[in-house]
Parts: sequence; C-alpha cells; structure tokens
Amino acid sequence: MGNLSICRGLLSFLAGLGILALGGMPARAVSCLTQGTIPGPERDLISAAATPLAGALAAQNLDALQAALLPAAVGDWEGIRAAAQAAKVLTAGGTFAWRTSYLLDATDLKAAGDAQFFCTNTDSSVTVTVNLRSLPPGRYALVIGDYAGGPLAGQLGLLLGQDATQNNRWKLGGIFAREGALGGHDGIWYWVRGRNLAQKKQNWSAYFSYEAARSLLLPVDFVATPNLDKLNSEVQQLKQPTEEMPLSVAGSGPFTGISWRITGARLDLSLHEADLGVTFESTGVADAVAARQEAVAVMTGLLRAHPDLRDNFHGLWAYAMRDGKQSFAIELAMKDIPQ
Repeated sequence: MGNLSICRGLLSFLAGLGILALGGMPARAVSCLTQGTIPGPERDLISAAATPLAGALAAQNLDALQAALLPAAVGDWEGIRAAAQAAKVLTAGGTFAWRTSYLLDATDLKAAGDAQFFCTNTDSSVTVTVNLRSLPPGRYALVIGDYAGGPLAGQLGLLLGQDATQNNRWKLGGIFAREGALGGHDGIWYWVRGRNLAQKKQNWSAYFSYEAARSLLLPVDFVATPNLDKLNSEVQQLKQPTEEMPLSVAGSGPFTGISWRITGARLDLSLHEADLGVTFESTGVADAVAARQEAVAVMTGLLRAHPDLRDNFHGLWAYAMRDGKQSFAIELAMKDIPQ
C-alpha cells in the first residue's frame, strides 16, 4: 500500500535499524508484554514519553520531535521531518487517545538480528506478532493511537527505544501514520463490504476493499494480529487482480482500434480518498493534452472491463509508463470518467 501507509521519510532510519515487515522468522532471545501486562510504572514512563510526541506531531512542533530523537535517528532528521509534515492532514480535527502498546525486550540479543515478538494478552486469548529485522539489542516500545473524530481519523504508531546515553530514557525511533477512515468509513466497514462484493463475484472491488480494510485497521505493516490473519485468509480465496496482468483494455471513440496494456493496479491513497491506481504502457504521446486523453481512455477501458469499480471507489489514478519511466499521471473521480 502506498501513500502514508508508512511515513516514507523514516525509511532510511528504519532501514538502518532494519525495522521492516518480515514473515516466517524464528524467535531470538526476545520477549513482549502487552499493554495489560506491562508493569504500571513502566507503562507510565512510556506514555509520558509518547504522549507529548503525538501532540507535537498534531501541532507540527518539529523542534520537539527533533529533540526527542534516538541517537541512531539523528542523522535522518530531514526525512523524519518530511514524514511528520506529511502526516499533518491525518491528525486534523481529531482528539487523540492511545489504543494499545507493546513493550519489546531484545536485551538478550548478542548482536543485531531478526526478531519476532509474540505478544499475548492477559487471558492468553489473543497473540499479536511483531516482526523486526536486524534489531540491535535493547528495549523498545510500540505504541498505537488514534486521532478520533477527524475527517481521516488518523492512526499513529510510534516506535520508541531506550537511550543508554540518557539513563535509558524513552526516545523517538520511528513514526508511522495512516488514514483510519476513507469517505467516513473505517476498516471494519471496508472489510464487510469486501465480503459482500466477494459473494457477488466482483473480485476486483472485493480485493481492493479488503486492501482498504487492512490499511485502515493498523498504521504499521510489521504487526500481525488474528483479525488480520483472518482478513488475509479471506483475500486468498479471491482471484487476485495480479492474475489478470497484463490486462489489455480497448479504446473507443477517437481511440477505436487502439489498446493498452495495464501492468499494475493498486489501492492509491495519495489524495486520502478511496482511489485505485493503474499503471499502463503509453503509446508514447508527448503532448500534454494528448497524454491526458490517452490516460482517460485507459480509465474508461478499465471501467468497461470491471464496471463494478465505478460504484465502489472514489476515483482512479492512471500512471503512463514509457521505456520504464513514468511520463504522465492523472486522477479523476469516477463521476468524471466517461462511460
């Protein structure tokens, strides 16, 4: 998923620590406590560090964010600042509250390594898995919260780490921000709609509704929950859009006799709307007006091939590619795309 699925400005820092989504890793001398099992004093220290950071992000107090960085993140401030600024729209109009937290103990690692944390709640009924790659020894906390009530109901994830140079104070290691709602609907709504569309055999609409649900349920990609596992299992029952790629769509009107190859399709939240993005092979038109006409013709061709998309998503992005490079891009609301 693109857009603010993960605040891209932090990727250089996260790559430095290796904090990336990972599957199938063995556990390595690590442990996890969930919010209900974290000792009260420790939980208070984590909250005392994290809460001002959530407020600073909403207020765009970049000086406060910079001052709170872990030493390992200091060199990546420019990217972190860009990510924080991009997240501003997600916090607008919302009232912040923490949703949950995890205390990740990797102090027994002998060196930086892949780590899989199994986080079980107090009654052992639910286990959440946190997967981190090339993690240095130390103690970390992942805290997740929401700016509820705002138009986008922004979700926030903060990764904190203890700074050994400052008496193990909790400092900022990563920011993750996503929409928590699209068009006024949350992840559960999109999940239910995905199921309904799957029953109607509208596979493309179902698949991308599930994608929206996944994005809106958590602000991070390196956490697995039983609910997400169930969602992923339902998605696997669908015929995937990738199975139709490349998809040939035919032009009409002045483009009769011309066809294009769509080579990719994805959920596209660039404008914080439930849009889809398609990548197609352009015929090579250079004029801006002609390039726009071509892109719109591709949109029309796709909606003729999958008419259900028109009723289930806000709009389409069309990304023209030529000789391996993007040559043009446009977004239109479904209502503005010719029939």
